[in-house]
Amino acid sequence: DPAVRAVLVGFDEHFSYAKLCQALRYLLRGGADCLLVGTNRDNRLPLEGGAAIPGTGCLVKAVETAAQREAFIVGKPNRYMFDCVASEFNIDPARTIMVGDRLDTDILMGNSCGLTTLLTLTGVSTLDEVKGHQESDCPTRQSLVPDYYVDSIADLLPALGD
Repeated sequence: DPAVRAVLVGFDEHFSYAKLCQALRYLLRGGADCLLVGTNRDNRLPLEGGAAIPGTGCLVKAVETAAQREAFIVGKPNRYMFDCVASEFNIDPARTIMVGDRLDTDILMGNSCGLTTLLTLTGVSTLDEVKGHQESDCPTRQSLVPDYYVDSIADLLPALGD
């Protein structure tokens, strides 16, 4: 269908070779006028007990590889989504906190948007990683350092009651 103007790749537990072929057909037919958009680049989603499942980033990478072009990512760490929300609501970045469990998405986006950042240690990222970034002279690695951290989001519940 020549009317297809974008291919959006998001989480899909039924992703298949047939869907990959269809995405490529749309992108080739539409050329540069057909956008390739991804929701995020999370490669793994953690499960309890140290298990994990492949994340959307794996699917985005498959379509990018087939199409030989890079997707525009609308989710974290890209500030696009934050800018959309901030334009709709009266958000003061100085009074806003980004809470997340991933340095490369949640914390990076929060820092790039001028938000206070809080890392929860219940997900992908570890305190050892934070320390490594903190001790680095590399500005890119420094942008992955949160302002604060907690072992679990549950640690915040008492503060929310105040």
